[in-house]
Amino acid sequence: MNARHLLPTRDGVSPSFAWLPHGSWMTLGEYLAVRFPMVDENSWRERMARGEVIDERGQKLGYDDAFRGGACIYYYRERVGETPIPFEENILFLSDELLVVDKPHFLPVTPGGRFLHETLLVRLKRKTGIDSLAPVHRLDRETAGVMLFSVNPATRSTWQSLFRFRQVDKVYEALAPFRDDLRLPVSVSSRIERDDQFFRVREVAGEPNAFSRIELIERRGELALYRLLPETGKMHQLRIHMNSLGIPILNDGFYPVALPCKGDDFSAPLKLLARSIRFRDPLTGDMRCFDSGRQL
Repeated sequence: MNARHLLPTRDGVSPSFAWLPHGSWMTLGEYLAVRFPMVDENSWRERMARGEVIDERGQKLGYDDAFRGGACIYYYRERVGETPIPFEENILFLSDELLVVDKPHFLPVTPGGRFLHETLLVRLKRKTGIDSLAPVHRLDRETAGVMLFSVNPATRSTWQSLFRFRQVDKVYEALAPFRDDLRLPVSVSSRIERDDQFFRVREVAGEPNAFSRIELIERRGELALYRLLPETGKMHQLRIHMNSLGIPILNDGFYPVALPCKGDDFSAPLKLLARSIRFRDPLTGDMRCFDSGRQL
């Protein structure tokens, strides 16, 4: 029996799981105190009293139960005092295979860190009642626009392969400073690797692994609206390529300088939008094109 099926999705939140390592802990509670130091004992005891912590056999677990290395526990992640994100997502398309959504700025795609209920995945599960939803590509929390979710787990890899093999045409727009000495359009290529700061990337010497094309749409005084056409999908690729041209995207808190976290300040969104996405449906052969209704 799949133990994850014994804990249903609750208010859009699917159960999490953790494999227990082999060690010298006498009780499950002793291990949980080390593994999850931010969760107090009373919280675990209350969850367990409600039957919300089980093992891979579907057995309800107690805080004082004997520790069993190699077991897998299933539980609901909880988040207290999460600040509501005051922007709504819009569903553009929904079938038995695919969900397409227009994501707002500031909304993370999946739970992590200080975000749980205020994430795109949890919101969509709650709104549609579809527990099997899963994103098939990435979009930064700071970026708005079009994003795809798989509905059917049996065909999920088919949708993911569209991005893996670059069979998707993606168009972004960005608002950034105008440079009259910069000749556009321009193609940018560089090698991008993770930075020492885990949340950033950097350009390094070596064979390029990231390719983008930058075009000018219109000038807006000292700023300009740009069309960005990524050929590859490296983390923060468009943000770092715009910065390398001397036109960092407006309100970018990472490039060229990592600024202090703005927390729950929603006043200055990153001016980057996933404007449209176009591809041939791998299941039907039809051409699909979806556009964001948002404006920068």
